[in-house]
Amino acid sequence: EKRTVTHLEKNGYPDSIYINAAKIFQGIHTEKSKDRMLVRYGDNSESPMMAFKDEHSKRLSYELAFNALKYQDLLEQILLDSSAYPCYSIPDELTSLLVVMLYDLQDRKFQERKVFDEEELIAEVQEVGQYLYRYIIKLAAALARCRIKHDALSIEYFVPETIWKQEQRASALPVCGWINTFKISLEDIIKDLEMKGLTKVESVSDFDHYTFAVDQHCHDVLVFPSSLREELLNLDLFADCKLLLQ
Repeated sequence: EKRTVTHLEKNGYPDSIYINAAKIFQGIHTEKSKDRMLVRYGDNSESPMMAFKDEHSKRLSYELAFNALKYQDLLEQILLDSSAYPCYSIPDELTSLLVVMLYDLQDRKFQERKVFDEEELIAEVQEVGQYLYRYIIKLAAALARCRIKHDALSIEYFVPETIWKQEQRASALPVCGWINTFKISLEDIIKDLEMKGLTKVESVSDFDHYTFAVDQHCHDVLVFPSSLREELLNLDLFADCKLLLQ
């Protein structure tokens, strides 16, 4: 049975993803000096992280948290400029949740979030989501003002230069995937990938877009073009932990 992808394109995430992303973000967000601290993140270290549904959910949680971190300054500015923050109805302990949900909201072009079937609704996520929707026009306007002020075509402009350079270097590198031989053989994974439209080639120098190669030194490792990363992460092979990407 094939696993369905948890994150449908631009439809948001199940509540548990937001909660875990907020918990991760709480631990990695940039701490600012007191004279620059306009947005306060309370201490919610006592609250436990929810169990990840699967590896795919875990990846989505970390991805959302790190995207929020990447745009932390911009997201805080949007909250302040829109007057959505400070918010006296939402405690500081939920500021991380506010920020990660705001990142996702703008990523969806401020469109309504889909409710997932059999989703466990979490009160804090519902509360923060409803709060953001009350400010949705002001939030969108605040983002637009930021972009106009900096003549930015997209929010990519606001990524700190050091992170942007790291991402540029990383995006040029081939993607390596380790075959979990406890679950699938090399032969079967090659067949599976070929059925999905990928072509096996002899080496990295032969790469086109939908191609892959077996590592010449380690036959449990497959190598893919960097342009395939997102598509690979949505494969059932990845969701079922038969292929583990590095």
